[in-house]
Amino acid sequence: MESKTRALVITGNGTNCENEAAHACRLGGFDEAVIAHIAEILSGELRLDDFHFLNLTGGFLDGDDLGSAKAQANRLTHAAVCGSGEKLVDQFIRFIADGKLILGVCNGFQLMVKMGMLPGFDGHYLSQSVTLTHNDCGRFQDRWCYLKVDDASPCVFTAGITGGLYLPVRHGEGKMLCESDAVLARIEQEHLSVLKYSGPDYGEPNMQFPANPNGSTNAIAGLCDPTGRLMGLMPHPEAFVHYTQHPRWTREELPEDGDGLVLYKNAAEYIRENLI
Repeated sequence: MESKTRALVITGNGTNCENEAAHACRLGGFDEAVIAHIAEILSGELRLDDFHFLNLTGGFLDGDDLGSAKAQANRLTHAAVCGSGEKLVDQFIRFIADGKLILGVCNGFQLMVKMGMLPGFDGHYLSQSVTLTHNDCGRFQDRWCYLKVDDASPCVFTAGITGGLYLPVRHGEGKMLCESDAVLARIEQEHLSVLKYSGPDYGEPNMQFPANPNGSTNAIAGLCDPTGRLMGLMPHPEAFVHYTQHPRWTREELPEDGDGLVLYKNAAEYIRENLI
């Protein structure tokens, strides 16, 4: 069995957070964090099978001009891997079936819901039932948000977190909508809405702007699948892994680790205990 924990960070087509994500993986304890352009995977030069943790990063996929990651979702769903006789989506499904981890941030979260990987009810990872669309305020939001963590969630990445997280958002399309009340009800019943916009006390979910920067249904900021191994969130954990990234770091006494780092530490620990 592979003895090293290996993370893969996919870039290309407008994403721009790959270096921060790879750095977060290394700080979190991964032995290797490889940044790869999507073309390297489509060419067959790299395979998802050789990694334990897949990072789908944020940025401006296709300039954010073609809908929130919909074009990329179509590419990855239908693209064939050169010389392999398989579609790239087959590698995604095998990656999930092998018990590995996927984290989608901002554009990456949008990509996961457009592909159908989240919420992933009953193992159906290619059936879309939720979406992320334009913020209610009608404009791009770049601000820091308080996020209440559901400690009853099966999510691997937030295991052991009490209270909440303080992380930045930067998006124009972060409002989560469900195709039906039944979908929303199941998300809530199974504690898949792992993160919700809240106030500084990490109390009740907050639907008021600007605490909730986009008007997301039930203030949902992040989702996981029922296994807890797939997670998507609009806030950027890779953007707060050290206290100097906090907006008030010169005025407050803060721990060295930023709030986002725990997601990557939990991922590395899970892989060591379960996959190698």
